[in-house]
Amino acid sequence: MELKLTKKQYRRLLDLVYIGNWILNSTRGDDRFADYDQVESLLFGQAAENGMPALAEEYNKEIVPSRAFTEGGIHDAIMDYENTVFFEILAEELARRDMEEESENPESYEELADRIDAYIMEFEQHGIDNILLDD
Repeated sequence: MELKLTKKQYRRLLDLVYIGNWILNSTRGDDRFADYDQVESLLFGQAAENGMPALAEEYNKEIVPSRAFTEGGIHDAIMDYENTVFFEILAEELARRDMEEESENPESYEELADRIDAYIMEFEQHGIDNILLDD
């Protein structure tokens, strides 16, 4: 298979591959999806040939994203995604809990969406500062 990319497209592809592999493998410990690591290694292995040698390095006889790459802001994008997902899940779980306790119609999608939106607005304004836990 042959894929033709501009340098900019190739660079974006490296970002996408790294982010995807991070999501799939970062929490798996020794039970990683090795085939995804292999694809990442294959693509980062082309960095030097494409004028981007600083983006890859050898580690344990494999080509991996370099420290310069991993510390260059890619984790800011991952963190933005993780924060968004965290707050969206938390808002939905809290809204569903509230509806089970308070709602006359606990299956109302419109009421659920309104409650989720209210929690999201609260989190956007105050983060988790106003969350209290009862013992």
